[in-house]
Amino acid sequence: MRYLLPIMLVVGIMMLGACKEKKKQEDIITTKYVPKRPQAPIAMNDEHLSDTVRWKNAVYYVKIDRTASDSLPMLSDEIGQKYKDNYVTLTVLRSDQSVFFHKKFSKSTFASYLNADYQRNGLLSSMRFNEVDNGELEFSVAIAHPDALDDEYLPLELTINAQQGMAIKVDNDMLDEFDDDAED
Repeated sequence: MRYLLPIMLVVGIMMLGACKEKKKQEDIITTKYVPKRPQAPIAMNDEHLSDTVRWKNAVYYVKIDRTASDSLPMLSDEIGQKYKDNYVTLTVLRSDQSVFFHKKFSKSTFASYLNADYQRNGLLSSMRFNEVDNGELEFSVAIAHPDALDDEYLPLELTINAQQGMAIKVDNDMLDEFDDDAED
C-alpha cells in the first residue's frame, strides 16, 4: 500500500498533464513592406475658369486655363514618381472681347519668389482671380509640392494695373494664416 499511493500520485499528475491543453504557438503573419514603384508621369487635370469683373467702370472677362506640359522639366518625389508641371494662361478681355491682357505663365515666371525647395520640387498648381483692390486686378497663385497640393504650397499674389503692368509678390497674409494654423 505504501508503494501504491506514490504510484497513484504519479499516474494522477501524468493524467492531469496529459489532459491539460498545451499552449499553441501561434504564427505571426505580416505583410512584407514593398515600396511603391513609380507610375507613368502624373499630370493634373486641365482646368478652365472664367469670371466677370467690374473694373474701371466697365465689364471685363477673366479667363484662366491650366494645362499640363510635356515640354517643361518634370518633377520627382522621394520615391522617384514623376509629375508634369503646368502652364497657366491668363487672359483678360474687355467687354467688346478685345484682349486687354494675355500671358502664359510657368513656374519659372515666379522663380525669383521661390526658395530652393519650391524651385526644385514645386509646380505651378493654380491661379485664381481674387478681387479688384486699389484699382488693380488681384490674383492668387499657388506653387505646390505635387504630392501635397492642398496642404503645402507657397502663396503668391499677382496684380495687373490699368496700364497692363504686372507685379508679383509673396502673399504674406496667406503665409501668416498658414503659420497660425501650424501653431494650433
